[in-house]
Amino acid sequence: QVELVESGGGLVQAGGSLRLSCAASGRPYNLAAMGWFRQPPGEERMFIAAINRTGTGTYYSDSVKGRFTISRDNEKNRFYLQMNNLEPADTAVYFCAADSNIHNIATAPSTWGQGITVTVSS
Repeated sequence: QVELVESGGGLVQAGGSLRLSCAASGRPYNLAAMGWFRQPPGEERMFIAAINRTGTGTYYSDSVKGRFTISRDNEKNRFYLQMNNLEPADTAVYFCAADSNIHNIATAPSTWGQGITVTVSS
């Protein structure tokens, strides 16, 4: 079973950048597809980005495409979400997730982190 812990959240002004990290432990990390979700205040959790096992395939929601970049470092058992040009609408709790199947990662990943808050001020 993979265990995930997010870090790097906080408060940033609009137009700024943050990089979220997700540390993975447990069964071999490099076998899993990894993803990021977010839950804005009063809304449901939604998929925003995913990366395949080898890091050669990435996928984004339209809301973050061109501003956010997902990456992974299998040697360090970490993956990342670089967030640039942040907007107040990006304010949310961000969750990392993992699954053994890339086809599940955007809809029903099997493992979740506990979530971390990102607040973007105007």
